[in-house]
Order: sequence, then structure tokens, then C-alpha cells
Amino acid sequence: MEDKPKRLGEKLLERGLISPEQLRIALEIQKSTGGLLGEILVDSGFLSQKDLGAVLSEDVGVVHLSSLADVIPDPAALKAVPKEIAQRHKVAPLLLEDNELTVAVVDPFDVVTVDTLRRLTGKMVKTLVAPETEILKIIDIWYIEGEALFDDILKKAISSAGALGEGVITEEAPLVKLVNYLIINGVKERATDIHIEPEKNTVVVRYRTDGVLYVRQLLPKILEKSVISRIKVMADLDISESRLPQDGRADFRFGGRVLDLRISIYPTSHGENVVIRILDRERLITHIDGLGFSEPQLKLFRKLIRRNQGIILVTGPTGCGKTTTLYAALNEINSTQINIMTVEDPIEYELLFVRQSQVNPRIGLTFAKGLRSILRQDPDVVLVGEIRDGETLEVAMHAAMTGHLVLSTLHTNSAPGAISRLLYLGATPYVLASTVIGVVAQRLVRVICPDCKRSYSPTVKERELIEGALNGKVQLPARWSLYKGEGCKKCNQTGYMGRTAVSEVFEVDKDIFSLISRAATTEEIERALEKQNYITMFQDGLIKALQGITSLEEILRVV
Repeated sequence: MEDKPKRLGEKLLERGLISPEQLRIALEIQKSTGGLLGEILVDSGFLSQKDLGAVLSEDVGVVHLSSLADVIPDPAALKAVPKEIAQRHKVAPLLLEDNELTVAVVDPFDVVTVDTLRRLTGKMVKTLVAPETEILKIIDIWYIEGEALFDDILKKAISSAGALGEGVITEEAPLVKLVNYLIINGVKERATDIHIEPEKNTVVVRYRTDGVLYVRQLLPKILEKSVISRIKVMADLDISESRLPQDGRADFRFGGRVLDLRISIYPTSHGENVVIRILDRERLITHIDGLGFSEPQLKLFRKLIRRNQGIILVTGPTGCGKTTTLYAALNEINSTQINIMTVEDPIEYELLFVRQSQVNPRIGLTFAKGLRSILRQDPDVVLVGEIRDGETLEVAMHAAMTGHLVLSTLHTNSAPGAISRLLYLGATPYVLASTVIGVVAQRLVRVICPDCKRSYSPTVKERELIEGALNGKVQLPARWSLYKGEGCKKCNQTGYMGRTAVSEVFEVDKDIFSLISRAATTEEIERALEKQNYITMFQDGLIKALQGITSLEEILRVV
């Protein structure tokens, strides 16, 4: 008797791609709403489109491409398949050779798409399988590079400058294409922020990639008002107002997904300065294994977030990844059996089964007021975007004492420094010691580009610095190396590709409890932690430099 074919859910469980709890939730959703199980798992954030495609392609014996990022398309194939056809049928043209057209498709059984391409090109069609998100993303990238060079867009935009002010604008207008190009280029370069900065005689466009700003375009001054007006229209802001700051948001569809743009406009001496923050869900780290914690730190952090009550703080300056760490923590403990609620400013990403709310001081909805109301909603876990005043801290401590796990952020330079900051905000020492269970401090450092990384022997000064700072906490071999990136095309000659966190984590044990209870200084807490073999953020960074993850230069710059 032949074995019964395994279902998709069973295959995904066998490979460890989803948990039994995630499968149970997806099946419940499928029961009530219908739809395909794979799509539900992807939409819920439980499974990546790449992993789903890989499992499905095994069943039909078709080659699966998990990514198209490094694929260079054949110009003849792009020319043979118009962009409109590629988008409608979700097809990525790869190669046109002799009498055969090779394409990447989402569904290898889609005979309608294959037949359409065969009739359109007069060629035999060979299919490979790729994730839908990869195909749609790459279509936008390949066709904009093939059809719309920046110089051409710029010339048309200059010719039409002022059309927006006359109310004549469509989605095909040159100014729309120019702004779209600047945003798309930012996404392609993995930028988190796009700066459009007016100078006396020009407008500078800079992208913040991996935490560092790079000049990418210079626009003629004549385009300044038109470009800014177009951005205001996208964010539903007041075009006529140029004297006051304005903030808004807009959805931007690109690569088969919707990006959330947070737009800030600020008047300066040379005109209105624009900063566009790009929030891309695909970049969000949803699992704590990907945050960059060392093994001991990860083990401790997991232990803390599994506690039933108490306050866990993630500290550091703006832009150091605090929210990402908190979201990953919520994703780790999220289940249908607990009630997780948040009060945030802003809500950066929506999380499944998490009740999220946005503060609004204009109507009196502050962190403190939102938190008080949340406690009447029977939560198990509460995320407070930031503790910035004594009132919020007081409510958070009350929540922790009454059986809730509270996650929040704080602006301090180090993990031990968080205690002094909370005492400054008015916390009673003994109550603080009884409620805070752990603190994380972190910074983001750039990761060396794997394509141009090379090792080198440290100088005497570098050797003395590292050996002195680690102070025997890490056993170093007699000969050890450091690493750096030479710069290549893939990393835009920067030598870096992506970022990771350097961190320090401590738990409030009985010794630290005693120190907090008597309002000990940061220095006293640091000395106590030193006796516990505590790894500081700087030491964690040096260890990552020795491992070749980042460079010593980057650690010294950031930490």
C-alpha cells in the first residue's frame, strides 16, 4: 500500500519552517475565511514566500530560484515581454536563446501564462519557479533601469516644472516619475531615509544606508518647489504652507509590496527640507535569532521575555533598532493564548494578533493614559513605545507589580545607566528594584560586505586596545586577525552591506536588586556586573570585529 501524500502543513513542520502553533492558527484562519494555506502562512508572517516556493517546487520537479537579486536579465528577453504583460502574469523574463524563452513564474501549472507568452513571442517557453514577491520586485527594478534613465526623467521633469502648481498632474507626469525614481532608487540601495535638502543653487538628494548618509543626486533648483509639492500631495499635506513644519505619511507600491513612507518637512533658510523614512516590512527582523545577540545574550533575553511579569527595557539612541528588538520579542512570545497590547508612537509595523494603538497627544492620548486604559483590557503583555516621563514610568511599574510583562524603551547610553535614568524620573528605589527584571542596551554597526572582505594583521596599537578592553574575557589565539571591506560594486564601494546589533544585557539578580534598592550609582552597578563576567557593548563589538562580522573602525565610530 502506497504512503499517503503528505500535506503542505506536514512538510513545513518537518522542515522546521513553521511551528505547530503557527500551523494551528493558519488552519483556523483558513477554516473561517477560506483561501490557500500557503498564502495564509505568508500573509500572517509565519512563513517566507521564498520557503513556500521552495517546498512547492519540489513537488513538480521544477528549478526553484529563492532570489532574483543577483540575476542579470537578458535584454532581448525583456524586450520580448512588455512590462505590462510581465506585471499582469507575474513573469520575470530571464533568457531568450534560439527558439526558447526562459522565464521565472509563480505557478508552474499556469498554462494560461505559458500559452500567452508562447503566442506573444512565437517561442517555446521554459519555466522556473520564484517567489511572487521576488518576481514583482525585480520587474520594477529591471524595467525602470531599461526604460527610464535618470537623465531622461530629469530633462522631462525640468521641461514640465510648474505643471503641478497648475493642477495638471497624472501618474505618468514627469515630476511623478522623478519622485518615484528617487524613492525606488532608495529602496534598491537599502536606504532607511531619503533626504531632499535645498541649498542656495541646487537640491541635494542623500540616502541613509546602513546608518550613513551618502549623496546620490543633485537636482536643479528649478525643480525644488515642484518636487516638494509632489511629495506633499502624496502625504496629503498643505501645498500652500511653506513656513511651518509638516508631517505626514503615504503608501508607496513597489516590487509587489506596499512601503510605508513617513514624511517630515521642515522650513530652512534655503527652502523646505524633506526627510522620507522608508518602512519596509520585508526588512523587519521578526525573529530574535536575527538581532545579532551573542549566544549568552540571546539565552538571557529569551529567559527574560518568558517571564510572566516585570519590566524589560531596551535602551539606546534614536535609530539603534530598539523597536525592531521589541517587535522580535513580541513575535517570539506571541500566541492565541495570551493578550498582547501596545501603545506606540508611531506604529511602525502591524503585528498579527497584537492589539496596537497610536498615541495622540493632541486629543490627550499619551503613553501614560493609553497604558492606564490598556490595563483595563485584560492584557498579559504590554508594549509601551517609550518611557519618557514620571507618569508613564509610574503606570508601567504598577502594571508590572499587578502581574503584567511590560516591554519598553529608554534613551540611555548603557544598560546600567537605565537605572539612574529611571531614578531621575522619580521612581522609588525599592519599587524600581522590584519591577525591572532586565535591561538591554544596543547600537547598530555596519556588517562587512562578504564580496570584498579581507583579513589583515592588527597593528601594535590595535592589539593593545583589543586585548586590554577584553581583559581576558575571551581567549585569544597567539595570532589573530582583523577584517575590513575593500569596497566593490555590490556594496557601492563602501565595504559594508547591512547592519547588526552590538549589545549588552543584564538581569536584575539579588545583588543588582540590592544596589537598585539603595539608589546605587551607574558606576556601582557597573562594578557589580563586572564581577559577574558581564560583556559590555564595546566588548561585544570587539568580539564581532574579531569574528569578521564588522570592522574595528566601525566599532570605534559607533560605540
